[in-house]
Amino acid sequence: MSLEILSGSANSALAENIAKNLGVRFDQRTLERFPDGELHIEIHESIRGCDVYLIQPTCPPVDEHFFELFLLADACRRAGTTHLTAVIPYFGYARQDRRAHGREPVSTRLVADLIAASCIERVIVVDFHSHAVESAFAIPVEHVSAIPILADAIRPSVHKDAVVVSPDLGAVKMAERYAKLLDLSVAIIHKSRISGAEVTVQRIVGDVRDREIVVVDDMITTGATIEKAILALLEAGCSSSGIKVVASHGLFVGNAVDRLTRLPIEKIYVSDSVPAPERFPLPIQVSSLTALLAETIQRLHRLESLGDVLAHE
Repeated sequence: MSLEILSGSANSALAENIAKNLGVRFDQRTLERFPDGELHIEIHESIRGCDVYLIQPTCPPVDEHFFELFLLADACRRAGTTHLTAVIPYFGYARQDRRAHGREPVSTRLVADLIAASCIERVIVVDFHSHAVESAFAIPVEHVSAIPILADAIRPSVHKDAVVVSPDLGAVKMAERYAKLLDLSVAIIHKSRISGAEVTVQRIVGDVRDREIVVVDDMITTGATIEKAILALLEAGCSSSGIKVVASHGLFVGNAVDRLTRLPIEKIYVSDSVPAPERFPLPIQVSSLTALLAETIQRLHRLESLGDVLAHE
């Protein structure tokens, strides 16, 4: 059975790199809009009887990229593909996995159901916002991590007395994993979220005075969490030089750039789960997920174990 790589418009460069790494064809497709705004998709090559992997992170515009994924999946099924896996390096709606207030949807569950309804058999994701999100799916989910890749990227520039900081309780496990890989200590910030873009810091657990800090999180969206964390750390006496920020997914939406440029950040480290920002005003290092995702795809295609590449809490 032939292995085929196909992508939507969200990150075709990553998909093409994965195909090159695997030495397989990068299937061509047409993605265009009719005058009324409807999306039209056509796959150019035959994929009948193939094991197809759709590469499509659901970064902004999130809904548009999800719908592209659904239409691509339908096109693949109607074209006779034998197996269909969605590779969604960044998974939108992962933060809406429960109802915080009454009369709200559980958006994560709905999106997971729509993916399964699109005849996608399996999903590969990178660093979910929470491991609990996997329980929303009725189909298998392979959860891999960019943490070892990003730890390798930051290692040469990290001081031996630096502290890995979790900006909230949700990132504690991630911070502990970075700390273990880098042989550093951990500090934890307790915060409360007022809204999607506004947070307030309550207290810091751990010694950060006169220490270089490495703030880690699964994603940077508006930058509000990072901003509040760094301001609180500076107030607590951390070193104002050598501040590093590490995140698996760098979205940088809204006024994130303005927020971050006001802070004494030495460098930001992200993966290419979503397209890298152009003309970014801060030093940024983008580490590629190509080898990780290619290895994951290759093993699944060959029915081999994924034990040593899966993310673990």
